[in-house]
Amino acid sequence: MTAQGETIVRLRDVGKTFDNGTAALAGLTFDVAAGEFVSLLGPSGCGKSTALRIVAGLSEASAGVVERPSGSLGFVFQDPTLMPWASVAANVSLPFKLRGADNAPSRAAVTQALTRVGLGEFAAAYPRQLSGGMRMRVSIARALVTEPALLLMDEPFAALDEITRFKLNNELLTLWQEQCCTVIFVTHSVFESVFLSQRILVMAPRPGRVFAEIDIPASYPRDEHFRTSAEYADYCRQVSEALAQAMKVGP
Repeated sequence: MTAQGETIVRLRDVGKTFDNGTAALAGLTFDVAAGEFVSLLGPSGCGKSTALRIVAGLSEASAGVVERPSGSLGFVFQDPTLMPWASVAANVSLPFKLRGADNAPSRAAVTQALTRVGLGEFAAAYPRQLSGGMRMRVSIARALVTEPALLLMDEPFAALDEITRFKLNNELLTLWQEQCCTVIFVTHSVFESVFLSQRILVMAPRPGRVFAEIDIPASYPRDEHFRTSAEYADYCRQVSEALAQAMKVGP
């Protein structure tokens, strides 16, 4: 088991150039410690999602060094990517089925994961019967069912209405604290990144690299009082200013 605070993700001078010659990342360098909640913040097209896929091993870096935990990791995509023909429980159990471990302990883990995201009563339902927020909860349960050390989230709430997004932000922080996992969260929302994160990496436009690193030392749990506080507004102002400066940086 990884010790709290030990570095479990390390990128050094990572570059990514696609076959068409587009340089998505160049010189991307950052560390993430065990148990941290870190957000990658930047405009669309700055390479946030590309960086996350490289950390996940879903894409290969063209240059640089990438170190990640050898154990399991969970990935939550922008779209819930659920199998429409399968029940909620079957969707969440997919990681176990891919491992050939569809047994009593795995079924118990599925039940527990669904209970944690508030969908214990919907195990037999199908994705078409769920709201957008509920489908995203299923996706999060599927990512957490194996209790990964590292959870990667690629703008999972971007398509949801603001009320649902706020609710899922709250629930995500509760899950993070309960499971003691490490989270790297991709977003283009200053407000979301400040509410969720311990640390925000502001990325410059393509080719993507870290322009600024901003700590958010506000205590947890964070709730509506934090969202409406002067402290939250001040952090949002700092991050917004850094993002505005990053947008002015050339290649």
